[in-house]
Amino acid sequence: MTQSNRSLQRAGTWLFYAIVALLLFLWLQPLAAQKSGNTIIQRTIGGVMLGSIYAIMALGIVVINKASGVFNFAHGAMMMIAGYMFFSFFNTQAISLVAAGLLAFSTVVLGFTMGGWRELFIPQRLITALIIGIILTLMMTSGGTEQRWLHALTGAVTGAVLIGLLVERLTIRPLIGQPIFAAVMVTLALNEVIRGITTLIWGSQPKSLLIFAEPHPFLPDQFVRIQTPITIEPTGLLGFLEGPVNIDQPRFMAFLLALATFALFWFFFRFTNIGLAMRATSENQQLAQSVGLRVRVILAITWAIATVMAGVAGLFYAGSSAASSIDTNFHFVILRAFPAVLLGGLESIGGALVGGLIIGLSEEWAKLLFTGDVAENLAPYIVLMIVLILRPEGLFGEKRIERI
Repeated sequence: MTQSNRSLQRAGTWLFYAIVALLLFLWLQPLAAQKSGNTIIQRTIGGVMLGSIYAIMALGIVVINKASGVFNFAHGAMMMIAGYMFFSFFNTQAISLVAAGLLAFSTVVLGFTMGGWRELFIPQRLITALIIGIILTLMMTSGGTEQRWLHALTGAVTGAVLIGLLVERLTIRPLIGQPIFAAVMVTLALNEVIRGITTLIWGSQPKSLLIFAEPHPFLPDQFVRIQTPITIEPTGLLGFLEGPVNIDQPRFMAFLLALATFALFWFFFRFTNIGLAMRATSENQQLAQSVGLRVRVILAITWAIATVMAGVAGLFYAGSSAASSIDTNFHFVILRAFPAVLLGGLESIGGALVGGLIIGLSEEWAKLLFTGDVAENLAPYIVLMIVLILRPEGLFGEKRIERI
């Protein structure tokens, strides 16, 4: 009798979902019918491109969660400060050799002492650290303004690695073995601390972040955002379209770079020794330590990589946005990546990609169907709510069964 009641209850639940889906379709179908075919395709392409950037944001969160079990709420702040560091290096005419050297050698020293300070004084490691530090310093300072891209990329990546290592060393490592809730609350505090430090250093005014830019037509030393779209004419298989499809060129560039970044990390995670060690640590830290893996070192590398990925995602998003700028509210962008993480599954790298694409599409389709930004902000969370109701662990998440 109990089993029969459960079956009836499950059938009633699915019937309710089907009715809601039908009503939703009947409501949205007339709105979609009013839009032209090229507009729908253009919004769909834009959603896929935007979703790829959300996927990179989500991937950094998934990597940390897989390795340490911590959901990093400070990911948005890390993304923001990396963008500000890129801005500073890109717009500084003459970078101080002392400041660049301090940044480079601080990062190298912290990186070479992930397992303990004694490791730095091994002669071979000490020489390697000096060489890497000198190379990074020269990459941040050599050449004039024509090398500003090299300066900015090197400085932003080096700074992001330093932040990731500091966060792991000072806040996460002391909490190993403690309840996960404590580490999660620390990331919330870190988010506010990093925001405060960013405001103190750079102020609260927006900063221009022209990642995808071209020379100014009248000022040779200045850059402006690429405004010329990529146009697809309605010919061949697309002959049914009423007009051309315009694709934002900076967003398309960000899309290609985001896919390349995702593929590069997937290869690193699957086929390199460090990536395999990270996978083993994510499964079981105690078991990984028992077979000789240095869990603390692996966690430090994980946080450094995740911070770099946060910075990359931030640069792609800011550079491809219409404003092409960054400010102290930029970290709120990560709120779009949280649904992508939960949608794909907290422990799934492929799920981060799929979740990001779904969130990007839902956002662009909401822009297509409704005016204003309310629907745009609501759509990702409505999609998330629907998926989690049907599949609480996410689309590609693992359902863990604990035996007592």
